[in-house]
Amino acid sequence: MTAPVLVTGATGNVGGAVARALGAAGIPVRVAGPDLDALHQRFPGVPAVRLDFGDPRTFDPALAGAEGLFLLRPPQIARVGPTLNALVDAAVRHGVGHVVFSSVTGADTNVVVPHHRVETHLRGSGLPYTILRPGFFAQNLADAYRRDIREDDRIYLPAGRGRAAFVDTRDLGDVAAVVLADPTTHAGAGYTLTGAEALDFDEVAAVLTETLGRPVRYQPASVAGYLRHLRRRDAPLVQALVQTVLHTGLRRGQAERIDPMLPRLLGRPPRTLRQYVQEHRDLWR
Repeated sequence: MTAPVLVTGATGNVGGAVARALGAAGIPVRVAGPDLDALHQRFPGVPAVRLDFGDPRTFDPALAGAEGLFLLRPPQIARVGPTLNALVDAAVRHGVGHVVFSSVTGADTNVVVPHHRVETHLRGSGLPYTILRPGFFAQNLADAYRRDIREDDRIYLPAGRGRAAFVDTRDLGDVAAVVLADPTTHAGAGYTLTGAEALDFDEVAAVLTETLGRPVRYQPASVAGYLRHLRRRDAPLVQALVQTVLHTGLRRGQAERIDPMLPRLLGRPPRTLRQYVQEHRDLWR
């Protein structure tokens, strides 16, 4: 690609990993988000543009001249029609050459999650696309679970005895770079991306305990209890509902299957959850 790839959500874990991986692969990048100052601070010297899903007036300037689009749903957005799908429509108008959408495992059949509606709209848009469906991120430990681990030495989730094949966002970024370096090969594909081992949350807590040198436990939550917990932590209602649905799905084995696609695409083994925790141990101290 000679024109840039517009990377949405670049100040977050996933978008940031994608932007860095594209840059390392020599693919031109334009980072996007609602806060230009934050973008400039995180990516000095990288072209940055304001893109706010709540303000459609920012869509066309952000997409102008872009050859590719990495699309990511912010957790707080549930109404994807006037936001993500409207950005896809704008990408059609601008003749964007390829869209990579970061979805979630099972979104092709799970009509409850907002990602399903984006996938459906993208498939009908006429744009060349690739859908990435990662499982649970290792980075959740430093994001959604971090406060509980730091303050209460616990992981509190409605996951029951479910297991998750955690994937590192840095591996997702590397896959996005592989796809956008050769978009024709990956056009129309949907890739499930997982780590190489499925862990239950007792095992995750044991990794944290060993690495941090203090006991961390897993405390299973009820669905109602977890919703109340998120709301007490000031999570928006829609975000809390989606997060609860995704974690409840772990009880039914929705994230335990290990898929071989990620190492095939990267030509190397995935990063492990243990590696991530050991490399970022100071986050939970």
